[in-house]
Amino acid sequence: MANLEDFRAETRAWLEENCPPGARAGAGGSRDDHRVWRERLIENGWSAPTWPQEYGGGGLGNDQYMVLIQELRRVQATFPFGGMGLSLIGPTLLELGTEDQKRRHLPPIVRGEVAWCQGYSEPSSGSDLASLRTRAVDNGDHFVINGQKIWTSGAQVADWIFALVRTDPDVPKHDGISFVLLTMHQPGVTVKPIRLISGSSPFCETFFDDAIARKEDLVGELNKGWTIGKRLLQFERGNMATLVGGAAVREAGPSLAGEAKKFTGEIDGRIADHALRSRIIEHNINNDAYRLTQRRTVEEAKDGRTPGPATSIFKTYGTELQQDKSSLFVEMRGTQGLGWEGEGFTRRQIEDTRAFLANRAASIYSGSNEIQRNIIAKRVLGLPD
Repeated sequence: MANLEDFRAETRAWLEENCPPGARAGAGGSRDDHRVWRERLIENGWSAPTWPQEYGGGGLGNDQYMVLIQELRRVQATFPFGGMGLSLIGPTLLELGTEDQKRRHLPPIVRGEVAWCQGYSEPSSGSDLASLRTRAVDNGDHFVINGQKIWTSGAQVADWIFALVRTDPDVPKHDGISFVLLTMHQPGVTVKPIRLISGSSPFCETFFDDAIARKEDLVGELNKGWTIGKRLLQFERGNMATLVGGAAVREAGPSLAGEAKKFTGEIDGRIADHALRSRIIEHNINNDAYRLTQRRTVEEAKDGRTPGPATSIFKTYGTELQQDKSSLFVEMRGTQGLGWEGEGFTRRQIEDTRAFLANRAASIYSGSNEIQRNIIAKRVLGLPD
């Protein structure tokens, strides 16, 4: 514990010295402030705090990472890193990639030089992902890829894509799939954004027409990509960094209780509407229980590895909490909870209305909650088919 407290003191001193005032929440700092802060985090390895130092990471243990998050929040420092490089393909390569793949792909992710997207779902292969038809044909030192992916988040700005492709159509569907990496900056890749009801276009259609993936960017064995793809989804649903982050701090954002008092009034400091008060209390209790479960999982992970099928529990319940919160924000405001645009609504109200619509999809993407419950039943509880 003493060593951890020493780390906290060192981290606090480093943040006070290196985090520009303009890079803190609500400060409205200049681009230079944010650029300097970003560069200092990268130099210290804290863009990927738990990754090995040999690939540019910080080499922190989970307990140290938790302290770092707490101290970042204490000074209201922004954290200008994220994306599928850090959360999905990076952890997958760290666990299952070759040394060459790690050294080529991980340092650019740490430095924030590349953006990644995911090529899994297809127009006819969503919940039944193993039925995918995008084909990769062996052509000597590379694969030639033809087919289509859909719902590829961020594809319009991505530099690389990790994709599941069919490399053997003559075997059972789970056995003929491979996991490949390929650059988006080539003539054989076309991206078309999809506009959603929420007004944004985070998802895309991605088309491959004789696109190229190099043989050295085959992750794992040929035709054994289904195992790699499933492990990546476990990182997506609850990787260790996400679990540590959730366990370290309470949820950020506006208070449900505070907002409820604005619209329904208060009596003796409490929300006036008894039914609404009960629902918010229940949500907050469930949210605290969820984060305490995340913390317990982190503390029980002696080897620091992301859990396996149990990540489906976090995905399912976390999604339901997210949807419940966004619904509460909209409902408690009455007609003010229906704001899409216009002077009659605050920015916060508009953002929450759009978040409510966007969150309807949360129980579908990354594997629907029905699929997650099947995984929990079979792989966690051991129930029969």
